[in-house]
Amino acid sequence: MSTSGTYSFGPSSGEVVLLALSRCQVRRAAILQEHLTDARMETNLMLVDWANRGGPNLWKVDLVTQALTQGTATYNVDPQTIMILDAYIEYGSPATDRLIFPISRTEYASYPDKTIQNVPTVFWFDRLIAPTITLWAAPDGNGPYALKYYRVTQIQDANLPSGETPEIPYRWYDAFASGLTARMAAIYKPDIAPYWDTKAERAWAVAGTNDVENVGLYITPGLAGYFSQ
Repeated sequence: MSTSGTYSFGPSSGEVVLLALSRCQVRRAAILQEHLTDARMETNLMLVDWANRGGPNLWKVDLVTQALTQGTATYNVDPQTIMILDAYIEYGSPATDRLIFPISRTEYASYPDKTIQNVPTVFWFDRLIAPTITLWAAPDGNGPYALKYYRVTQIQDANLPSGETPEIPYRWYDAFASGLTARMAAIYKPDIAPYWDTKAERAWAVAGTNDVENVGLYITPGLAGYFSQ
């Protein structure tokens, strides 16, 4: 059996646009600047949609370290941050990590003393245009403390010239091509748009279902209360 021996399949954004237009029966000789302008806009809007679908895009997860200052509870967050997944406080020597948990705006507002200082135990991620993260309690003077959190970041902009490739992994290319086809069909070939909408949703579901960490889930019931005297 003869195989390629390569693993380099990764079409550029422009190549995927040509494919999407071909699926919409817009042949290459008929492509105008307006097709490419629409394609670039629809591509980036599709990536916005992916960011809003709730599940984290694992290839966009990274770890941020923020040094903490005594008495300062609120810190700026990179605006490209879509969501914060897990957070913990690092302190002591040798370093020890303590997991902290998310709370809502309402829960934070309910705390009567927001200036109290201690080792932080919870955080509120305020998803503004210029987002912030607020800790409670505010860090005390027994540090140094560092806040570390895993976040999901925005997918980089997609552009068509110069052979630029979209910032997606191999396993997402079918969802990318099918999604863009559905969006372009809505503009240039509405009669086939429902078919491609269905195909795009299926391709996204397949990619999204597999974009997870393959770890076991263990549930242990708390039965101590039933047997204690």
